[in-house]
Amino acid sequence: MNNKHFLSGLYAITDPELMGDELLAKAEQAIIGGINILQYRNKTASKTEQIEEAQILASLCHKHDVLFIINDSVELANEVNADGVHIGQQDTGIQNARKQLGQDKIIGVTCNNKIENAVIAQQQGADYVAFGRFFKSSTKPSAPAAELSILKNIKQLISIPVVAIGGITPANAARLLEYDVDMLAVIESIFGQKDISGSTRQFIDILSHKDDHKVMSDL
Repeated sequence: MNNKHFLSGLYAITDPELMGDELLAKAEQAIIGGINILQYRNKTASKTEQIEEAQILASLCHKHDVLFIINDSVELANEVNADGVHIGQQDTGIQNARKQLGQDKIIGVTCNNKIENAVIAQQQGADYVAFGRFFKSSTKPSAPAAELSILKNIKQLISIPVVAIGGITPANAARLLEYDVDMLAVIESIFGQKDISGSTRQFIDILSHKDDHKVMSDL
């Protein structure tokens, strides 16, 4: 089944330091809270550990109709039958990833703070693009900063969904929704909180009023 039309809403990304040995339990709490997409990201684990963890998360996500994306590794995405892969500017190329994954899998691409990267990504067959970091981020402090202004005209240049990432909290999320982004990608403000389900629901509530925020920005 082609799941690409589900590319919207809250996009949670796992973090080994925040989740520790409670990966499954914390991921499940985020799913209960209402995330649409879960990305598995663990660059420090061994290949064996990555496969074991990804298989467990893939099963959990598919049980709850949540899209499951693998960070960087096309090989791992194939291994666990993930819904797709998210790649950076320095990772496996989009066209190479497409050859390995097939047409029905999702390919997302990090564009940092460069609009031209998004235009090229769409031309090469990406299914969504991610911009950021928009705010100060403790999980990726060295990521290049992106200005909110880059989102202003992006929908006039590309037709694929847009993800915003980087230091997003319930306090600043509405500012991004004013620019009609399709997905909010969150790490610490979900998995770094004591009440993961409750924190997730805060974002879901904000996203449910997305059209209100957009209307306000158009006035």
